[in-house]
Amino acid sequence: MTLQLTNQPTNVGLVVLLSSPLTHPLRRFNLHHLSNKPVSSLFFCSAAKMNVHIHRVPGLGEEEMDSVTGKTFERYALPSSSSSSKRSCKGTTILWFRNDLRVLDNDALYKAWSSSDTLLPVYCLDPRAFLMECLADLRNNLMRRGLNLLIRSGKPEDILPSLAKDFGAHTVFAHEETCSEELHVERLVDKALKRVGNGTKLELIWGSTMYHKDDLPFDVLDLPDIYTQFRKSVEANCRIRSSTRIPVSIGPTPCVDNWGDVPTLGQLGLEPQEVTRGMRFVGGERAGDLLKVYKETRNGMLGPDYSTKFSPWLAFGCISPRFIYEEVQRYERERIVNNSTYW
Repeated sequence: MTLQLTNQPTNVGLVVLLSSPLTHPLRRFNLHHLSNKPVSSLFFCSAAKMNVHIHRVPGLGEEEMDSVTGKTFERYALPSSSSSSKRSCKGTTILWFRNDLRVLDNDALYKAWSSSDTLLPVYCLDPRAFLMECLADLRNNLMRRGLNLLIRSGKPEDILPSLAKDFGAHTVFAHEETCSEELHVERLVDKALKRVGNGTKLELIWGSTMYHKDDLPFDVLDLPDIYTQFRKSVEANCRIRSSTRIPVSIGPTPCVDNWGDVPTLGQLGLEPQEVTRGMRFVGGERAGDLLKVYKETRNGMLGPDYSTKFSPWLAFGCISPRFIYEEVQRYERERIVNNSTYW
């Protein structure tokens, strides 16, 4: 199973906002058990400085990954004959990308597209190596569909209201977050949008978990402390929603004069460090084919083949849990049901 996108053209651009230095640069990558080396030594290694002791994850080549791109996106595309593929709303919406750096199974993307006739996706960029690769991969996937990537520098609470005013956007869509820093930024953005005075609202969409929080058989605040109790309860009492299908074409964008480039590590003041051993995780939506031996190796600690290694891509939203679940179901139908495909 390879999780990929297609090269079908669409007409949506992506705005990237370059934020100030991070307060918590690796809050979602807890590395204290790996090394006490500086973060740059672990992550900011360039492909040119990698050697035979560095294992690329995923290990598939570019041609091999690209070979299944079209089929996967077509499989998850919304049929043109579907009533859900009709766009009846007017005006401009802004899609605020956060920890959901993907096109497939993106509820906020579909909601923003269906609520407008022009769509402007936005991302506020943090200078982390894995994240930079995720964004570069997202940009490449968008460009294959006739898209582009606009880069701006600033804070979300400054840039989003300015864009909303300039483009007359009636709504800014984004996926809902739960951590205190993200919630604080949400409040700042919401207040700033209200000060613009053109009625732009912030609409947050839940879409980062396998089970939707509204479908759980208990309140979110009453989540079981033990995973097995949680699994047995949800398996018996609720279902996993289908991945959100996105039309092949989701444009157009408003007119933008200067799109710019994705910053390099050097432009962000970061020097690639030479790393001689270990694994180099490659960011982006195109996750590898690592399910087949998952259960046999998931509890291992060393080696590029232990576990699926999905965690980094899930953390940045390059793939969604629902998408993985549906691909597992497809794998079982087409090949074989085995221990590696059960959670």
